[in-house]
Amino acid sequence: MNQHRISLAALVAVVALGACVSTTTVQLAPSPQPSVCQSTANALVLWVPQWRPNQKDISEREAAAADGITQFFAKSGCFSSATVQRIAQPSAAEVAAALEQAQSRYDRAVVVMVRELGPIVKIGSSAALVEGGTEVVLELTEYRLPALSAQRSFSVNWRNGGPGVIKGVASLPQDIQAALTAGMQPVAK
Repeated sequence: MNQHRISLAALVAVVALGACVSTTTVQLAPSPQPSVCQSTANALVLWVPQWRPNQKDISEREAAAADGITQFFAKSGCFSSATVQRIAQPSAAEVAAALEQAQSRYDRAVVVMVRELGPIVKIGSSAALVEGGTEVVLELTEYRLPALSAQRSFSVNWRNGGPGVIKGVASLPQDIQAALTAGMQPVAK
Protein backbone atom coordinates (compact mmCIF):
# COMPACT_ATOMS: atom_id res chain seq x y z
CA MET A 1 0.00 0.00 0.00
CA ASN A 2 2.80 2.42 0.93
CA GLN A 3 4.66 1.58 -2.30
CA HIS A 4 1.45 2.26 -4.26
CA ARG A 5 1.21 5.77 -2.72
CA ILE A 6 4.83 6.52 -3.64
CA SER A 7 4.25 5.37 -7.24
CA LEU A 8 1.08 7.45 -7.49
CA ALA A 9 2.90 10.49 -6.08
CA ALA A 10 5.75 9.99 -8.56
CA LEU A 11 3.29 9.70 -11.44
CA VAL A 12 1.49 12.90 -10.39
CA ALA A 13 4.84 14.73 -10.13
CA VAL A 14 5.90 13.60 -13.61
CA VAL A 15 2.55 14.65 -15.13
CA ALA A 16 2.70 18.01 -13.34
CA LEU A 17 6.24 18.69 -14.55
CA GLY A 18 5.33 17.67 -18.08
CA ALA A 19 2.34 20.00 -17.98
CA CYS A 20 4.59 22.97 -17.20
CA VAL A 21 6.66 22.75 -20.37
CA SER A 22 6.75 26.09 -22.11
CA THR A 23 6.73 26.28 -25.91
CA THR A 24 7.09 29.22 -28.28
CA THR A 25 5.04 29.68 -31.43
CA VAL A 26 5.44 32.41 -34.04
CA GLN A 27 3.12 33.28 -36.90
CA LEU A 28 4.00 35.82 -39.57
CA ALA A 29 1.17 37.00 -41.80
CA PRO A 30 1.70 36.94 -44.67
CA SER A 31 4.38 34.31 -44.46
CA PRO A 32 7.24 33.86 -45.24
CA GLN A 33 8.93 37.25 -44.92
CA PRO A 34 12.51 38.12 -45.84
CA SER A 35 14.64 39.85 -43.22
CA VAL A 36 13.87 43.50 -42.53
CA CYS A 37 17.34 44.01 -41.08
CA GLN A 38 20.25 45.40 -43.04
CA SER A 39 23.39 45.62 -40.95
CA THR A 40 24.82 48.51 -42.99
CA ALA A 41 21.72 50.74 -42.87
CA ASN A 42 20.89 53.60 -40.52
CA ALA A 43 17.28 53.28 -39.41
CA LEU A 44 14.55 55.27 -37.79
CA VAL A 45 12.25 53.07 -35.72
CA LEU A 46 8.88 54.56 -34.90
CA TRP A 47 6.78 52.63 -32.42
CA VAL A 48 3.25 53.14 -31.28
CA PRO A 49 0.89 51.12 -29.09
CA GLN A 50 -2.62 50.44 -30.30
CA TRP A 51 -4.33 48.68 -27.42
CA ARG A 52 -7.77 47.12 -27.43
CA PRO A 53 -10.45 49.25 -25.71
CA ASN A 54 -10.51 47.17 -22.49
CA GLN A 55 -6.71 46.90 -22.12
CA LYS A 56 -5.47 46.82 -18.52
CA ASP A 57 -2.19 48.13 -17.08
CA ILE A 58 -1.43 50.32 -20.09
CA SER A 59 1.42 52.30 -18.53
CA GLU A 60 3.23 49.12 -17.41
CA ARG A 61 2.83 47.55 -20.85
CA GLU A 62 4.08 50.69 -22.59
CA ALA A 63 7.13 50.85 -20.30
CA ALA A 64 7.89 47.18 -21.06
CA ALA A 65 7.42 47.79 -24.79
CA ALA A 66 9.70 50.85 -24.76
CA ASP A 67 12.39 48.95 -22.86
CA GLY A 68 12.19 45.84 -25.04
CA ILE A 69 12.14 47.72 -28.35
CA THR A 70 15.05 49.96 -27.34
CA GLN A 71 17.10 46.96 -26.14
CA PHE A 72 16.40 44.98 -29.33
CA PHE A 73 17.66 47.73 -31.64
CA ALA A 74 20.63 48.49 -29.38
CA LYS A 75 21.84 44.88 -29.19
CA SER A 76 20.57 42.89 -32.18
CA GLY A 77 22.82 44.27 -34.91
CA CYS A 78 19.72 44.60 -37.09
CA PHE A 79 20.93 47.98 -38.37
CA SER A 80 24.26 49.80 -38.23
CA SER A 81 22.52 52.38 -36.06
CA ALA A 82 18.91 52.89 -35.07
CA THR A 83 17.05 55.76 -33.49
CA VAL A 84 13.95 54.60 -31.61
CA GLN A 85 11.14 57.10 -31.24
CA ARG A 86 7.61 56.69 -29.87
CA ILE A 87 4.86 58.40 -31.81
CA ALA A 88 1.54 59.34 -30.26
CA GLN A 89 -0.89 58.04 -32.86
CA PRO A 90 -0.75 55.30 -35.50
CA SER A 91 -2.06 57.76 -38.08
CA ALA A 92 -0.68 57.95 -41.60
CA ALA A 93 -0.17 61.70 -41.17
CA GLU A 94 2.01 61.30 -38.05
CA VAL A 95 4.09 58.56 -39.66
CA ALA A 96 4.49 60.63 -42.85
CA ALA A 97 5.58 63.71 -40.85
CA ALA A 98 8.22 61.71 -38.95
CA LEU A 99 9.47 60.10 -42.17
CA GLU A 100 9.67 63.43 -43.97
CA GLN A 101 11.87 64.83 -41.21
CA ALA A 102 14.05 61.71 -41.23
CA GLN A 103 14.51 60.96 -44.93
CA SER A 104 17.83 62.79 -45.30
CA ARG A 105 19.39 61.11 -42.21
CA TYR A 106 18.24 57.49 -42.52
CA ASP A 107 18.28 54.72 -45.13
CA ARG A 108 15.34 52.84 -43.67
CA ALA A 109 12.39 53.35 -41.39
CA VAL A 110 10.35 50.77 -39.56
CA VAL A 111 7.05 51.35 -37.82
CA VAL A 112 6.34 48.93 -34.98
CA MET A 113 2.70 48.93 -33.91
CA VAL A 114 2.23 47.06 -30.62
CA ARG A 115 -1.25 45.54 -30.53
CA GLU A 116 -0.80 43.06 -27.67
CA LEU A 117 1.84 42.60 -25.01
CA GLY A 118 1.00 40.68 -21.91
CA PRO A 119 0.32 37.57 -19.94
CA ILE A 120 -2.50 35.23 -20.92
CA VAL A 121 -4.29 32.71 -18.73
CA LYS A 122 -6.93 30.18 -19.77
CA ILE A 123 -8.63 28.17 -17.04
CA GLY A 124 -10.03 24.74 -17.79
CA SER A 125 -8.83 24.69 -21.40
CA SER A 126 -6.61 21.62 -21.05
CA ALA A 127 -5.90 18.63 -18.83
CA ALA A 128 -3.56 20.85 -16.79
CA LEU A 129 -6.58 23.01 -15.81
CA VAL A 130 -4.54 26.18 -16.27
CA GLU A 131 -2.81 27.20 -19.48
CA GLY A 132 -0.91 30.45 -19.73
CA GLY A 133 2.08 32.35 -20.91
CA THR A 134 2.68 35.62 -22.71
CA GLU A 135 1.60 36.95 -26.08
CA VAL A 136 3.06 39.65 -28.30
CA VAL A 137 1.23 40.89 -31.40
CA LEU A 138 3.05 43.39 -33.61
CA GLU A 139 2.42 44.96 -36.98
CA LEU A 140 5.66 45.87 -38.76
CA THR A 141 5.81 48.28 -41.69
CA GLU A 142 9.07 48.86 -43.58
CA TYR A 143 10.00 51.99 -45.52
CA ARG A 144 13.11 52.40 -47.66
CA LEU A 145 13.90 56.07 -47.66
CA PRO A 146 13.74 58.56 -49.33
CA ALA A 147 10.42 57.09 -50.58
CA LEU A 148 7.62 57.90 -48.16
CA SER A 149 5.43 54.95 -49.10
CA ALA A 150 5.43 51.64 -47.28
CA GLN A 151 7.46 48.87 -48.93
CA ARG A 152 5.70 46.11 -47.00
CA SER A 153 3.66 45.46 -43.90
CA PHE A 154 3.14 42.23 -41.98
CA SER A 155 2.10 41.01 -38.56
CA VAL A 156 3.94 38.95 -35.97
CA ASN A 157 2.01 36.86 -33.43
CA TRP A 158 4.44 35.44 -30.85
CA ARG A 159 3.35 33.25 -27.93
CA ASN A 160 5.28 31.51 -25.19
CA GLY A 161 3.62 29.27 -22.64
CA GLY A 162 1.61 26.13 -22.31
CA PRO A 163 -0.32 23.93 -19.90
CA GLY A 164 0.48 24.69 -16.27
CA VAL A 165 2.51 27.82 -17.14
CA ILE A 166 1.72 31.05 -15.32
CA LYS A 167 3.74 34.13 -16.26
CA GLY A 168 3.54 37.70 -15.06
CA VAL A 169 4.73 40.94 -16.58
CA ALA A 170 8.42 40.66 -15.64
CA SER A 171 9.35 38.91 -18.90
CA LEU A 172 7.53 41.35 -21.23
CA PRO A 173 10.64 43.33 -22.34
CA GLN A 174 12.38 40.04 -23.27
CA ASP A 175 9.19 38.73 -24.89
CA ILE A 176 8.86 41.73 -27.21
CA GLN A 177 12.56 41.37 -28.09
CA ALA A 178 11.94 37.72 -29.01
CA ALA A 179 8.94 38.72 -31.15
CA LEU A 180 11.02 41.40 -32.91
CA THR A 181 13.78 38.85 -33.54
CA ALA A 182 11.23 36.49 -35.12
CA GLY A 183 9.78 39.25 -37.30
CA MET A 184 12.82 41.35 -38.18
CA GLN A 185 15.18 38.34 -38.54
CA PRO A 186 18.55 39.91 -37.73
CA VAL A 187 21.60 37.94 -38.84
CA ALA A 188 23.01 36.00 -35.89
CA LYS A 189 26.29 37.41 -34.62
